Amino acid sequence: MNIQEIIVVEGKDDTTAIKRAVNADTIETNGSAISEETIRRIHHAQTKRGVIVFTDPDYPGRRIRAIIEERVPGVKHAFLAKEKTIAKNGKGLGIEHARDEDIREALSQVYTSNPDFKTENIITMEDLLIARLIGHPQSKQRRNRLGEILNIGMTNGKQLHKRLAMFQITAEQFGEAVAQLDQEDQNE
Repeated sequence: MNIQEIIVVEGKDDTTAIKRAVNADTIETNGSAISEETIRRIHHAQTKRGVIVFTDPDYPGRRIRAIIEERVPGVKHAFLAKEKTIAKNGKGLGIEHARDEDIREALSQVYTSNPDFKTENIITMEDLLIARLIGHPQSKQRRNRLGEILNIGMTNGKQLHKRLAMFQITAEQFGEAVAQLDQEDQNE
């Protein structure tokens, strides 16, 4: 699998995992304190070949993703569920621990955010409440699973609303994902 875009990862071990799974170039942020030089490199890569942000599903990874999204508009995003990034020994979490096929699947389902696209009126906070994605004892688990189903990553309630809009998730896609969640709950 050849990837045209340059993939932004957190470190050398992530680069090794990416290159093991696909043919791609990477830029490493070397932690959540992204330097101005790294931002410039990412911006340049975006103008030349495009960029896919592929960070760990944890707080530092989400922070890096948010900084890049703010500073380099139009980047694409790839996500992996937390369960798919846990080290075999259970100590550690990150893209570097993911299986090659999981990396390829995530990279085949990238999203491009569009801050000008307005879906706030399509999927409301009330919809999230009705779907038990906020304000319910199981909300966190349901949001995490919804993030896996829609390939938009883990979020809190407020971030979920924003991310649904950012990745242009339609009411139909949202409804199908919530129906799948409800079906899974009934099967447990």
